[in-house]
Amino acid sequence: MTPLASSALFWLDIAGIAVFAASGALAAAKAKQTLVTFAFFASITGIGGGTLRDLLINAPVFWVHNSWVLTTCLVVSFAVWKTPKRFWNERAIDWFDAVGLAAYSVYGAAKALAFGVSPLTAAVMGVITACAGGIFRDVLAAQPSIIIRPEIYVTAAAAASAGFVVLTLAGCPFAIAGPLAAVFGFILRALAIARGLSLPSYRG
Repeated sequence: MTPLASSALFWLDIAGIAVFAASGALAAAKAKQTLVTFAFFASITGIGGGTLRDLLINAPVFWVHNSWVLTTCLVVSFAVWKTPKRFWNERAIDWFDAVGLAAYSVYGAAKALAFGVSPLTAAVMGVITACAGGIFRDVLAAQPSIIIRPEIYVTAAAAASAGFVVLTLAGCPFAIAGPLAAVFGFILRALAIARGLSLPSYRG
């Protein structure tokens, strides 16, 4: 991996962590919790998916030896704590989560490929990286998990991670493949939020 790609992956990782942490902190705000709970929700949402991914691909757990990760979660949780409620839209959690979903789908797939995982499995790892933190957040907040809502969520993550893997295998540079795949995944999720876009449900 080139230094440019490595640097881009680092900042993509931090961006994904930050927006997921914000969605976790907002879930704590919605439940009117304490600052400690804000920090915990932000951290578990920010690192949950990546932790599961690293354990599955036998990689060093990314946040254990990198103080930037938890620092980012704590700073974001404090920022949300200090921001008046009137600044947050009712669907702010969904929009922060959508950005994190797109960024982390690509990052998770890229890291899995870098560790020699097969393309199909790498795409799945992108989905796990993007979705697991939100699932942990919803469980902790005693909310129905976002993955069982009818609107598109996991599909957007899968489209971003699979798109990145396909573009990479086709020889597309990371600087192009990463943003393209992430934007595509974000657009799908944004349509689901704004227009209620969903897949057909079982009608048996």
